[in-house]
Amino acid sequence: MSTLDWIVLFGTLALIATYGVYKTYGANSLDSYLRGKNSMNWWSIGLSIMATQASAITFLSTPGQAYEDGMRFIQFYFGLPLAMIIISVVFIPIYYRLKVYTAYEFLENRFDLKTRTLAALLFILQRGLAAGITIYAPAIILSTLLGWNLTATNILIGSVVILYTVSGGTEAVSITQKQQMAVMMGGMILAGIIVIQMLPISFREALHVAGKMDKLNMINLEFDISDRYNVWSGMTAAVFLFLSYFGTDQSQVQRYLSGQTLSQSRMGLIMNGFLKIPMQFIILFIGVMVFVFYQFFLPPVVFNTVQTDKLRQSEYAGELEELEAEYAVNFEESKIYYLDMLKAIDAEDKRGESEIRDKLTGLKSMQNRIRDDVKELIVTNDPLAETRDTDYVFMRFVMDHLPKGIIGLLFAVIFSAAMSSTASELNALGSTSTVDLYKRSIKKNASDKHYLKSSKLFTAFWGIGAILFATYASLFENLIQAVNLLGSLFYGTILGIFLVAFFMKWVKGQAVFIAALLSQALVLFVHFRNGDVADGKLWDIGFLWYNPIGCLAVMLFAALIQAVITPGKTSVD
Repeated sequence: MSTLDWIVLFGTLALIATYGVYKTYGANSLDSYLRGKNSMNWWSIGLSIMATQASAITFLSTPGQAYEDGMRFIQFYFGLPLAMIIISVVFIPIYYRLKVYTAYEFLENRFDLKTRTLAALLFILQRGLAAGITIYAPAIILSTLLGWNLTATNILIGSVVILYTVSGGTEAVSITQKQQMAVMMGGMILAGIIVIQMLPISFREALHVAGKMDKLNMINLEFDISDRYNVWSGMTAAVFLFLSYFGTDQSQVQRYLSGQTLSQSRMGLIMNGFLKIPMQFIILFIGVMVFVFYQFFLPPVVFNTVQTDKLRQSEYAGELEELEAEYAVNFEESKIYYLDMLKAIDAEDKRGESEIRDKLTGLKSMQNRIRDDVKELIVTNDPLAETRDTDYVFMRFVMDHLPKGIIGLLFAVIFSAAMSSTASELNALGSTSTVDLYKRSIKKNASDKHYLKSSKLFTAFWGIGAILFATYASLFENLIQAVNLLGSLFYGTILGIFLVAFFMKWVKGQAVFIAALLSQALVLFVHFRNGDVADGKLWDIGFLWYNPIGCLAVMLFAALIQAVITPGKTSVD
C-alpha cells in the first residue's frame, strides 16, 4: 500500500478509538458502565445493533460469497423484520419492567438460579468463541494481504478494542459504533460506485451478464432442507436464529437496554429489521459487480496470491506457469463469448443467447478445474497451506484495482467492522460474567465500585482470551458461515428456555433446566451426524435448522418433564 493508504487506515482507526475514550472516560458506577446511563436515542441504538452484527466477516466474506454463489444469501435475512417485531412486543417490555442488566437475570425471576446460570454459560461459551473468530477473520486475511505477522495483527485489533471498551463500557461501544458504521458503509458504497464505473460495459449489460450467470438469484422458492439459503429457511429457521441472537444474546440485548425509553429501544430494533436487508443487498451486489468485472479483466487463478507466489519459488513453478497460461487462454475465449451474448440479447436472439450461455458454462467449469489443479499443487508444495480463497476475492480486487487512498479506506472498513462487533462481544461477556456469575454466585455483597472494577477486568480477560483463540484458530470453509454455524449450535437451546419462560407458565425451573441439557445434547448429536449421507452420515440438513430443533426440543422436553414431575398441572400455580 502507498503512504497515503497507511495514513488513511491508521488515522481513521486512531480517531475512532480516541474519540470513544475521550467521550466516555470515567464511568463511575456499574449502572453507567453497563447501561450507558440509558442515554442512547433510537437511531444510535439502531446503528449500534447493525454495527454489532456487521462484523469484518460481513465485509470480507459476503462479497466473495456473492462472487462465487450469487445473491441467494440475502434470503437468510428475509425473516429478520418479523423477528424484530416479535422481540419488540414480547422481549423488550419484560427486560425494561424488571430493569435488568442482562437478559439472563429474567430467567432467575421466572425459574431459578441454575437455569439462569446455564443460559449465561451457554452464551459465554458460544460468544467467547465467536469473539475469537471476529478477530481472527480479518487478521488472517489482512496479515496475508499486507504481509504482517498473524499474531501481531490479532494483538493489534484486540488491543485497540480492549482499550476503549474497558475504558468506557457500553456507552463507548455505542458511540464508536456510529463512526465505525459511517466508515463501513461509506467505504463499501464508494467501492461499489468505483467498480461499476470501471466496467468496460454499461450497467445494464453488467446486469445481463450477472443474471445469465445466475448471480442475481435472490429468490429460491424450492423447499430443500439441506439448502442453507432459500425463502423457506429464511422465513422459518433463520427467524429462530434472529429471535435468539437479538432477543437473548447479551451482545445485542445490551445495545437496546441502553436506550432512553422503551419506545426508543423498540424503534432502534425495528430500524435494524428494515435496514439490514438493504445493507446486505448492497454488499452482495458489490460482490456480483466484482464478478462481472473479472469476466473482462483477468483475475488471479487463486485469489490468495501469497500461496501462488510461494508456488513460483518451488519446484512446481513450471506446472503453475502452464496452468496459468491455460487459464488465460480460457479467460480470453470466455470474454469473447460474453460480448457475443450481449449482442444476442440486444438482437433478442434467444436461441443464440442460450447456446452461448451453454458454452460459457462449459468454459467456467474448465476454469474451476484449472483452479482446483493449482490448489492441488499448493497443497502438494505445502500440506498445511490454506487453499479456500473466497474471503480474499474482494480485498484482492481492492488492492489490485482501486486508487490510492481508497485502498486504505477499505482496509479501515475491515478493521472498523472487526472492532465494532468485537467491542460489543467483549462488553457483553464482561457484563454477563460480572452480573450473572461473579456477583450472583461468587461474591454477592461487594460494593458497586468493586463490581465496576470486576466488570472491567472481566472485559479485559475476555479480550485477551479472544486474542489467544484467534491466534490458534484455523480458517473455516467460509467465515460468515462459521459464525452462523457456531451461533446455531447454541442459540436454539437458549431461545427455547426464554420461550418456555414467556409462554409456558406452568413449567418450572427443574423441568426447563433438564430440558435444556437434553436439547443441547440433541443439537450437538444432530450436528456431528450431519453431512453427506454418501459419506455415512445419518442426514443432510442446513445448519440453520439447528435453531428450531434446539428451541422446539426445549419446549417439548420441558412440557413432558413437567408433566412427569407434577402430573395433571398445565396452568400457573
